[in-house]
Amino acid sequence: MATTTYQPRLKNKYREEIVKNLQSQFQYKSVMQVPRLKKICINQGVGDAVSDKKLIESAVKEMTTITGQKAVPTYSTKDISNFKLRKGVAIGVRVTLRGDKMYEFLDRLIASSLPRIRDFKGVNNKGFDGHGNYTLGVTEQIIFPEIDIDKVTKIQGMDITFVTSAPTDKEAHALLTEFGIPFKK
Repeated sequence: MATTTYQPRLKNKYREEIVKNLQSQFQYKSVMQVPRLKKICINQGVGDAVSDKKLIESAVKEMTTITGQKAVPTYSTKDISNFKLRKGVAIGVRVTLRGDKMYEFLDRLIASSLPRIRDFKGVNNKGFDGHGNYTLGVTEQIIFPEIDIDKVTKIQGMDITFVTSAPTDKEAHALLTEFGIPFKK
């Protein structure tokens, strides 16, 4: 009896549909030339954590809940007196998702989180960096259904970076559009 293992929906969609669509669109000779999603990096800057240490703990807990993977705090590398910042103080939270967790997060982001943004008309086209990576800024972490709004101490934004193997922004845009990211027209 063959055992079937769980595969995320978008991972199967990538293998069965997206590869063929991109291969015909860009005339790739090999399947290995088709761009793929390498990882998703999520960063959240918590500037007020300099004065209140509990903000980092709650940010780590929220980010871990959103992504399903343990978040780690980021620390300052130098002293900046204007911001009352000391070297080695926790000032943010980050997570890097790869593999199945990456596809699961992307699916939840597209299907349930982005539509919850107020006055949502699509994500901005200008977030590409020239090397096939795309960064999306989210202004509130409460758009994620995993977050209980009553337990949120402070509304924070975050940056979600999609790192792809695409050599150009045009190919990365096509890849992310095929995954279902709703870009503005």
